Amino acid sequence: MQTPPHPLSRTLSHLAYLVTILFKGFVGFLEFSGGLTIAFAGPQKLYSFVLSYAVPELYDGGHARAAHLISQGATLLAQSQTSFVIFYLLVHGTLKMAITIVLLRGRGVWVFPFASTILVGFIAYMSYELSDEWSNWILALALFDTFTVSLVLNEWRNWKKA
Repeated sequence: MQTPPHPLSRTLSHLAYLVTILFKGFVGFLEFSGGLTIAFAGPQKLYSFVLSYAVPELYDGGHARAAHLISQGATLLAQSQTSFVIFYLLVHGTLKMAITIVLLRGRGVWVFPFASTILVGFIAYMSYELSDEWSNWILALALFDTFTVSLVLNEWRNWKKA
């Protein structure tokens, strides 16, 4: 006979689930907003803005490493195929926001396997990217998505019990 989990651990896991899902939705909003900004302003204007305003402010504030990373990112964006970047940010951000809304509403058992499948797809894509070129950022995002999948699956299990 299996003993039920302690109510406090169930509450903490649910709180972690809610915080993680809300964070994912916020990041999705930022991605979507970034995609719109690049689409309307264009990568060259964004590049000019970053080099003219953001990077000097960071250097003056003693954040040389952050300034270098942002400058490098803006340069890569200006040199990349922006149509793919815009498409990726808009679609990825929209998916994250939609999944967040549906998961928070909890209006159907179908959302849990759907969200898990989408997240596993993101993890697989990030794993592929890591195999091509190592990035601590991508590793951190993949680990965070793995943690999120475990919370979503745990919430699904608890939802089915209730």
